[in-house]
Amino acid sequence: MALGIRVCLFLVYSFTLAMVCAVLFSGTVQSYNRPPPRKDISVDYNKDDYHDSSPQQVHISLVGEDQMRVSWITKGSDSEARVDYGVSSGVYGFTKTGTTSSYRYVTYESGSIHDVVIGPLTPNTLYYYRCGGASSPSAELTLKTPPAAFPIKFALAGDLGQTDWTTSTLDHISKSNYDILLLPGDLSYADAIQPRWDSFGRLVEQLASQRPWMVTQGNHEVEKIPLVHTTPFTAYNSRWPMPFQQSASESNLYYSFDAAARGIHVVMLGSYTDFSHDSAQYKWLEADLRKVNRTKTPWLVVVVHAPWYNSNTAHQGEPESNDMKTAMEELLYSARVDVVFSGHVHAYERFARVYNDKADKCGPIYITIGDGGNREGLASEYIDPKPEISIFREASFGHGQLEFLNGSHAQWTWHRNQDDVAIASDSVWFTSLSFDPSCKL
Repeated sequence: MALGIRVCLFLVYSFTLAMVCAVLFSGTVQSYNRPPPRKDISVDYNKDDYHDSSPQQVHISLVGEDQMRVSWITKGSDSEARVDYGVSSGVYGFTKTGTTSSYRYVTYESGSIHDVVIGPLTPNTLYYYRCGGASSPSAELTLKTPPAAFPIKFALAGDLGQTDWTTSTLDHISKSNYDILLLPGDLSYADAIQPRWDSFGRLVEQLASQRPWMVTQGNHEVEKIPLVHTTPFTAYNSRWPMPFQQSASESNLYYSFDAAARGIHVVMLGSYTDFSHDSAQYKWLEADLRKVNRTKTPWLVVVVHAPWYNSNTAHQGEPESNDMKTAMEELLYSARVDVVFSGHVHAYERFARVYNDKADKCGPIYITIGDGGNREGLASEYIDPKPEISIFREASFGHGQLEFLNGSHAQWTWHRNQDDVAIASDSVWFTSLSFDPSCKL
C-alpha cells in the first residue's frame, strides 16, 4: 500500500497518471496493525559540501576472491570513472578505471553512476582510496578487505529504509567490527521517488564505503508502474550492481559469492523474478549448489527477501514466499544449506532446522530479519499458538551478527535497538551440517 500511495503523490501533477494510480491501488488494505514508526529522515544534497564532480553515495562490494567494486555518483558528467588506491594514506600506488552510466525514471534523470573494480587486493588489509581521479574534489576514504580465513564476521540487516530507527541500526552495526554486510532486500524505500535513492546512498555511505555490502532485492525495489515505467528494478540494478557474472548468473537479481577462502558460500536469491522449475533462476541455483564441495566449503548460506517460514500475521499467503518455497526448498535441503536469512516481515524470528514444515535436523535454520528501520513500523502480531518449529520471535528493530569461528562452528546473535542500546536478545551457536555424519548425502 505504501508503494502505491507514494507513487501517486509523485505523479499527481499528471491527471492521467494519477487516475492510473487510483485504479491500481484503491482496493489495497492494510492487513495488520503496526506500532508507530519513527520519523523519516532525508540526507539532502548540500551545494556547500559538493561540487558537480564530487563523489557521493560511495559503496563497495565484493568481486571474486581478491577484487572490490567501488560505486559512486556525481551530479555532473565530467568526472572520471577512476579509483586511486594504496596501503598508505595519501600514497596511491595503484589506479583502476571503469565505466559510467545513468538512467531515467519518468521525469527523473540520475547523476553519473561510476563503477570501478579494483584489485588484486590483499586480504584483511586497510586500503586508502579516492574516487574520480586527482582532478576530482574527492576526500580520502578507507576500506578494509575481509580476511581470507576463519574467523570472519557478517552483519545482517533487512528492510533498512530511512528513519531514525535506521540510523540507530547503522550506528550499532558500525560498532560490530564486521567484515561483510548482507542485506536481504528493501534498501531505500524510495518507492519510485528517485531522489530518495540518492538520500539513502548518502545515508549509508559512511559504512558502505568501508566494508563490502552484498545485497539482494525486495518488493520495494521493483518500482514498476504499468503504462508509466514498465521496466522493473531500474534504480536498483543501476545503483547496486552485484557480481552476478562471476557466478554464471544471467541477472543482477540473483548470484553467489565466496568468503573466507571459499570456506563460506553465500547464495543471494531473487524473490521477485521468476523462480519456477523452468526459470533461469532455478536452473542457475541448481547448478550453483551442485558446484559446492562441502569438504572444502563447510558453510552454505542463503539470503532471500520474502521468508519461506513465518509465524507472523504479516505477509501470510504471498506467492513470493509460498510458491518459491514449493519450487526451491528441495534444492536447499538436498544441498544441506545451513541457514537461510530473509526480510520482508518487519520483525525478528528464528526457526529450528526445518524441512517441509517440520523439524528436521538436516534442514536449514530459517531466520527473519526484516526490521532494520523501515518507515512502516513493526509487525507486532504473531500467530497463536506459536508453532513448535518457531524458536524465538520478537517484534523489534535491530540487526544480526553471524561470526564464523571455524569450519564447524558459528555464533549468531540478534541485537535489538531497544532504547537505542544494542541489546543481544537472542544468541545461538550453529554447527555446520557438513560436520554432521547423519546428514551426509
